[in-house]
Amino acid sequence: MARRDFEEIKKEVKKSISEITEVPESDLKEDASFIEDLGMDSMMALEIIASIEKKYKVVVPEQDISGLRTLKDIYVLLEKILK
Repeated sequence: MARRDFEEIKKEVKKSISEITEVPESDLKEDASFIEDLGMDSMMALEIIASIEKKYKVVVPEQDISGLRTLKDIYVLLEKILK
């Protein structure tokens, strides 16, 4: 996957997370904790995972879900899954 394509995916994921959490995209920092900084609950987390799986036609392995604590964690996982 081209770097430019992945940058576009990152923008789409950030926008989706912004909509689900109702946190402005400008406030979504890559290292912000979903729970402590953004107030995300488990239902929001499941909604984000489901939207990623549906949009990019991938399966996020269950063992990886608990490690997704920041936006950067999602980017790293997606980069691995979408190779």
